[in-house]
Amino acid sequence: MIQRLRISVASVAALALLLAIGPASPAGATSPAAKAGFDFFPTQFPLPTGFLPEGVAIGVLPFAFFGSRADGDIYRVNLVTGKGTVFSQGPGAGKPSVGMKLDGRGRLFVAGGNGGDARVVNAVTGQILATFSFVTPPAATFVNDVVLTPNAAWFTDSLNPFLYKVPLGTFGALPDPSAVVKVPLSGAYQHQPGFNANGIARTPDGTALIIVHSPLGLLFRVDAATGVTTQVDLGGATVVSGDGLLLSGRTLFVVRNAANKVVVIRLNLAGTAGEVVDELTDPRFDVPTTVAAFGNRLYLPNARFGVPDPGNATYDAVAIPKP
Repeated sequence: MIQRLRISVASVAALALLLAIGPASPAGATSPAAKAGFDFFPTQFPLPTGFLPEGVAIGVLPFAFFGSRADGDIYRVNLVTGKGTVFSQGPGAGKPSVGMKLDGRGRLFVAGGNGGDARVVNAVTGQILATFSFVTPPAATFVNDVVLTPNAAWFTDSLNPFLYKVPLGTFGALPDPSAVVKVPLSGAYQHQPGFNANGIARTPDGTALIIVHSPLGLLFRVDAATGVTTQVDLGGATVVSGDGLLLSGRTLFVVRNAANKVVVIRLNLAGTAGEVVDELTDPRFDVPTTVAAFGNRLYLPNARFGVPDPGNATYDAVAIPKP
């Protein structure tokens, strides 16, 4: 009874959010999506000037959440209308919102970049529910991405050879901050000076994790219990500048930010091997960092790394057909 009640309350809250932001209102026949030939919803989403987007998360409802590298603000967009707003104020400069995932309880798990931490945010109200510290600045750290499993949230650190585990209790209860577990990466993964592990996903059978090493362009399968890694056999293919990962069934989407591409990999169930089956690109890509899906769409924020005067630059996110 308790679990059913919680699901009901979450559903009511989600419906209230949908109604508050706006009803479905398809664009006209000349909209970019109509020209693309796959539906009538927007395919381009303006973000605030100077926002410096990085992460994206989407759940079962048509709302995307984008995180800011500038100050950790989180911007929520209605995918049907294209309208959005900053619904959760960030902690400020030096405390970005990078990789994000949305769980079934209406909570956003947010990687905190060089803040060395993670936050859990109520996806309806924007309230910060919990903060977990992994590394205390000024120590070098960049908590980059997150994936959710039934009993934990797992975070990568691009500057340190660890995964950080936030264990979840009964009905997804958030733990005391002292319960965070630091799992050293060992085996085939070799940590190098500078940036290393970036995006993270689960294997198709759910028994292990997959991380991407951006400079090397390699995928590694991680035994979550031990941190021991093995290289995923891609038949010699690499994904240099690999950033965000998205698993859909046995298909792994790997965003190659600097290459303005999304590599499509067909994995075996255990995630030990895969084959590159496609590469996706779009003229609107401008250094996309990560990807989330809704329906027949993939949604990607354009980070525009290296743009002059980033604090005054314009930013957006784009949608492309999901193969």
